[in-house]
Amino acid sequence: MTWGFVTCGPNEALVVSGCCYTKPLLVPGGRAFVWPAIQCVQRISLNTMTLQVESPTVYTSQGVPISVTGIAQVKIQGQNEEMLLAACEQFLGKSESEILHITLVTLEGHQRAIMGSMTVEEIYKDRKKFSKQVFEVASSDLVNMGITVVSYTLKDIRDEEVSRILATLCILLIGPLLLYRLGRVDLRHGTKSGVGLATLHTTGVDTDTRLLAVGMAQGNSLLTCCC
Repeated sequence: MTWGFVTCGPNEALVVSGCCYTKPLLVPGGRAFVWPAIQCVQRISLNTMTLQVESPTVYTSQGVPISVTGIAQVKIQGQNEEMLLAACEQFLGKSESEILHITLVTLEGHQRAIMGSMTVEEIYKDRKKFSKQVFEVASSDLVNMGITVVSYTLKDIRDEEVSRILATLCILLIGPLLLYRLGRVDLRHGTKSGVGLATLHTTGVDTDTRLLAVGMAQGNSLLTCCC
């Protein structure tokens, strides 16, 4: 059992409870005296935590499936006593991974809700508006848990239908050329009877395969630029 003078760094808070306190004594980044047997002290981390918020295949207001990835920075607020007390009630004794999981699930729900209320064009053209809405809605909910959303950034948007369309277009545009090159007939090597000898030009296979790969890469680059 820890007793006597107890200190903590600026990235954590002491929570002293027991005799002489009607509610826990909260000491963010400081020291406190703990009496043995009649008082106990616990610690809660105030470190900033990074979350990658994934929302795969969510339908927008127009019924278009898209996938969104956001990056959020969150932390337990140590400067506000009410929020710190709320965080202690919710998370004291839990590991950082458990706190991250609870926060991540909450952020995912709000991100999906905002995606469902906007069109694809709005999300693509106005990322700041999307990020702001997620930030505001999530902040108002997490504040009840004593958690502050430091920042939220929209990292990536993927339109699954557009990806499939671009891939199909690349195949339709480059595929016929590849098939023609692979199956063309070299009449220069025909027999005297005039019957053409069908020969496969293996020297052109690698070049045409690279052509197809380049076309697919350009399609993906176009999608990225549109995003």
